[in-house]
Amino acid sequence: MEAYLLDWANLLLRWLHVITVIAWIGSSFYFVFLDNNLLKPTAPDLKEKGVDGALWAVHGGGFYNPQKYMVAPKAIDSDLHWFYWEAYTTWLSGFALFTVLYLWNASSFLVDKSLMDWSPLQAGCAAISFLASFWLIYDFVCRWFGFKERSELYIGAVMLLVVGAFCFLSTHLFAGRAAFLIVGASIATAMSANVFFWIIPGQKTVVKVMTSGESYNPNDLAIYGKRGKQRSVHNTYFTLPVLFAMLSNHYHFLYANAHPAWVIFVMMLCGALIRQYFVQKHAYVNHRAKHPWPYAALGILGILILIFLMRPDLNETSAQSLTSPQSLSASQPVTYAEIQPLLSQRCYQCHGPQLQMKNVRLDSPELVAKNAQNIYQQAVLLKQMPMNNATGITDSERAMLGRWFNSGADVGAK
Repeated sequence: MEAYLLDWANLLLRWLHVITVIAWIGSSFYFVFLDNNLLKPTAPDLKEKGVDGALWAVHGGGFYNPQKYMVAPKAIDSDLHWFYWEAYTTWLSGFALFTVLYLWNASSFLVDKSLMDWSPLQAGCAAISFLASFWLIYDFVCRWFGFKERSELYIGAVMLLVVGAFCFLSTHLFAGRAAFLIVGASIATAMSANVFFWIIPGQKTVVKVMTSGESYNPNDLAIYGKRGKQRSVHNTYFTLPVLFAMLSNHYHFLYANAHPAWVIFVMMLCGALIRQYFVQKHAYVNHRAKHPWPYAALGILGILILIFLMRPDLNETSAQSLTSPQSLSASQPVTYAEIQPLLSQRCYQCHGPQLQMKNVRLDSPELVAKNAQNIYQQAVLLKQMPMNNATGITDSERAMLGRWFNSGADVGAK
C-alpha cells in the first residue's frame, strides 16, 4: 500500500510541478520580451505620467497596451498583481517531488555504491546541501561584484566555473539520473531564492514607499530596480539549463557513459547560449543588438559535437548486432524456465513478494506475462532497470530477456 500511495504522490506532485513551471517560465519569458521590445513613448501624456516604455500588441481578439514606469508610477488606481506564487509553488512542488521520489528512496535513487559507499541518510543530506550551497555561492558572487562595469561578465565567468564544479561533484557522488537532477535543482533553488529574497522584497519596499504618502527621491529606490532586474535576467539564462537537467533522467544514455559531467555541463552551456539568442533577437527588434545568430549557432554546434563524440562505437555496435535480441529471437528462443533464475536474482529485490516498487511484481509466470512489455522496454531497450543497476545485471542477461520477449514472451514452461 505504501508503494501505491507513493506512486500517486509522485504523479500528482509531478503534475502540479509541471503546471507551475509552465506558469513561472511563461511569465518570465514574457517580461523579458517586454523589456526588450518596449519603445520610448512620444506622446506627451505618456511622458507626463512617467512612462518609460510602451508596446501595442493584439491577442485573442483584443488589443493590449503594456506600459513600463521607471521606479514607479505617480499613482496606482487598480489592484496590483504580484508575480511570485508561480516561483514559490514551482520550488515547493519540486522539492516535495524530490523528497517523495529521491529522498524517501535514497538507497535506490541517490546511492550508487560504485561511486560512493555511503548511507541513504548521508546521501540525502549531501543532496540537500547541494541545493543550499549553490544559492549561497551564487548570491555571494552577485553581491561581491554588484553593479560595477563588466560585473555581469565576471559573474557569468565565475558561475560557469561553479556550475562545472557542481556537475563534476554530483556525477562522482550520486547515482546517474539523480546527479543530473541535483545540479538542475540546485540552480532552480537559486532562481526561486532570487524571487523570495531579493526581487519581491525590493518591489514591496518600492510600493510601500510609494503608497506612504510621504515625499521620496526616486533615485533612492533605483537600487531595488537594478537588483531585481539583475536577478531576473540571471533567472532567464538559468531556465533552459534547468529544464534540460529535469528532462535528462528519462534518457539513460546521457548519464550512463564515461563522462557524464561533461555531458550535462556542455548541454547546460548550450542551453544558455540558445537562450541568449532569443533574448538578443527580441532586443534586435529595437536595434539594440546586432546579429544574435552566433549564440544559437554556437549552442547548436556544441550539441552536435556532443552527439558526435557520444556516438556508439561502430565496431562494437556491429558485433552486438550479431547477438541482439532481434537477430537471435528466431534461432535461439528463450523460455520462462531460463529467465526465471535471472528475474529471481536481479529483479525480486524490488519486484518480489516483499516489495513491489511501482506496483510491479514479477515472482510468478502470470505476473511476468502481464509485465512482459515493461520488462523489455525498461531492462532491454532503455536499460533503466534495475535502478542504477543495483543488482548487477549484465548485457548478456539483458540480451537473454530480449530474446525471450522477441520469441513470444512464453511463460507456459516453468
